[in-house]
Amino acid sequence: MKRTAMELAAIATAAVPGLTPVGFAALSDDAEDFDSALIVDALKHRWRVRSPRHDEASMRLEAELSALRAFSAKVRASLPFALPAVAGTVRQGPLRTFVYKDMPGHVPTLDELVDEGSNLAKALGQCMASIHQIPDESVEVAGLPTYSADEIRQRKLNELDTAAATGKVPSRLLRRWEHAMEDVALWRFNAAVVHGDFDEEQLQISHSSITAVKGWTDLHVGDPADDFAWLSAIEDQSFSERVFSAYVEARGKSADPHIMRRAALAAEFALAQWLVKSLDSKDAERIAEAEEMLRELDQNIAEYGGQPLSVVEAPRPLATQPEAPAPQAAQKPVSIAAPSINTEKVTALAPEKPQSQSTPEKSADHQDSADQPAVAAKREADAEEPASQDDEPKSDSAESEAKPATETDPAADKDQQAGESTK
Repeated sequence: MKRTAMELAAIATAAVPGLTPVGFAALSDDAEDFDSALIVDALKHRWRVRSPRHDEASMRLEAELSALRAFSAKVRASLPFALPAVAGTVRQGPLRTFVYKDMPGHVPTLDELVDEGSNLAKALGQCMASIHQIPDESVEVAGLPTYSADEIRQRKLNELDTAAATGKVPSRLLRRWEHAMEDVALWRFNAAVVHGDFDEEQLQISHSSITAVKGWTDLHVGDPADDFAWLSAIEDQSFSERVFSAYVEARGKSADPHIMRRAALAAEFALAQWLVKSLDSKDAERIAEAEEMLRELDQNIAEYGGQPLSVVEAPRPLATQPEAPAPQAAQKPVSIAAPSINTEKVTALAPEKPQSQSTPEKSADHQDSADQPAVAAKREADAEEPASQDDEPKSDSAESEAKPATETDPAADKDQQAGESTK
């Protein structure tokens, strides 16, 4: 049952003794998981209330409380923004409502972030870098999930099989995502502390600076690219590039050069995850919405090519050309953003219990290759590849050897590549 802002204000008085509300308003939040409100008391203090709507949402709030308690004074001092402070809680049946002290600044829109310009883009990159530099121990001591790069990649492959089994995902998208997930060079990164629910709704900004970051319900050790996926919804690609540039500058050699590729993959693949979650809920309206967004993404990629995902380019059929055309200037690939959806909020599909020494088991929905679409059957041929290939970074020469080669005239080959890049 959805709670109104007035009801949340009444609940807050039980959570924080002495709180006397004189004003309240509903807050934008993850509407499927939480009811939220902003309260102003008689002393003009502001409070934020989050009330879970079901058990899973309640577990997320409990995880956030554990995460905030695990952050030491040293960690807090290293962050260039404020963290939420829980002022009180109240239990109603099996669920607990949380009341937080409100923090300075206001929640921006995507357009406002872009309009603020390069100063805010730089602050945003530095903000994300500071999160990813938090010591892993801060998350581990709180009992929160920890995943290695190989575990993350395998989980995504399992989820891809599940999405393919629905028969509702366009085959072009399945091939595109599978190629990226099987490109081992793309998945050579060091796992780091990840916010897990990072987007504009979790920020508080003031005068082109980030004053606070909220919503630590999905904190874990995993892929830093997950915190960049929301940037795919911003049409101004130069803003995202400035954010990433500031991030690389802040992290130095620890920055992974392929973050934006995996972030684009995460943004696109979130639509398939949303479809699977909608099918599980048997919500016909949500299922239809997810199918339509997948069709729209498929059409956009077919027409414009989409953002590059893989490090190693997908194999192309070789064709003999009698005469190569005159060289043409290569065109920059058109950037296609996934249809608007809050990608970070649809990726938690019953996460498995983290295991520090073993690879997570495959999804329960994963069946024999004879029952799966071609996207799952193809992977059996790759199962015998030695695991050691994921341990050591490839050299540039090794990656070039992995690409298809042909004995052609160098000049004609260069012209052919230039012609292909314009497609």
